[in-house]
Amino acid sequence: MNPLTKALLLSWDLRPEVLVPLILLAALHYTGWLRLRRRSDGRFANHWRLASYTGGILALALALLSPIDVMSGQLFSAHMVQHLLLMMVAPPLLLLANPFPTFLWALPSRLRASLSAAFRRLTAWLARDAFLSHGLLKATAPSSAWAIYVLVFFAWHDGNAYSLALRFPAVHRLEHFTFVGAALLFWWHVTAAAPRFHPKPAQWMRVAYVLAMIPPNMLLGVALSFAATPIYPYYESVPRLYGLSVLDDQIWGGLIMWIPGSMMYVIAALALLARLLMTAEHKAHSRRPHPPVMRLHNRADESRPTAVACS
Repeated sequence: MNPLTKALLLSWDLRPEVLVPLILLAALHYTGWLRLRRRSDGRFANHWRLASYTGGILALALALLSPIDVMSGQLFSAHMVQHLLLMMVAPPLLLLANPFPTFLWALPSRLRASLSAAFRRLTAWLARDAFLSHGLLKATAPSSAWAIYVLVFFAWHDGNAYSLALRFPAVHRLEHFTFVGAALLFWWHVTAAAPRFHPKPAQWMRVAYVLAMIPPNMLLGVALSFAATPIYPYYESVPRLYGLSVLDDQIWGGLIMWIPGSMMYVIAALALLARLLMTAEHKAHSRRPHPPVMRLHNRADESRPTAVACS
């Protein structure tokens, strides 16, 4: 194996400030999942939700602790892979598991009851304060979540902000925090995970909501891919890996954002469409009258079966 490749593959940075919270979040969810599964005979804690949450935690670990994080300081394309994991892979996987109720079940019964009571008091207080509740609902509405997601996405890919994040670790951590926070708010409306403060969006609206992210994502990806000069001068000051020039690296990064990044939203839209069609088919089937069946009246009339509708 190439010594450089071997060194990169072994360059895991197991930072305690990232590793410990990820382990705690995983343990908390698994504990709640086990308790909820025992209480509900598996109806509200199935294996696919556990697998989805585990996949989200692993995606965060891969983005923040693996060689991808180390290479992001050397290769723009590796940094785009990291951003894709933080914004388009980990958040939807975590929220598909609907982790909030599971977290509550992980807590001791007294603490769970106290938190539930506090949540009810907070809800009542917000209901009394019309200005604050209206502002909170506006700030977390689907349109606001979409705008915040796009704003964070574009702001951190500005040349100055991007270089600042790479030069100062504290700014880089802030970048990752805002990426994950904005992505959780965006995908919260797509997955309809608890707790809900807004009416559950219709399925077709969620499809449109996800597809509306493709044009901004493609716009930035295309701009990076077809730029004639390097946009991020930081990468001109670091050693180049595998002989990849700064401009070629930027092209690859733009392609990663443009094609795999856009595909994340296409996959989500297709999954929502499939669920929409399944729901429509189920409703149509439930309204469809039962077909007639052949029923024998008695022994004497065995030779003359009559169609009688099932009740």
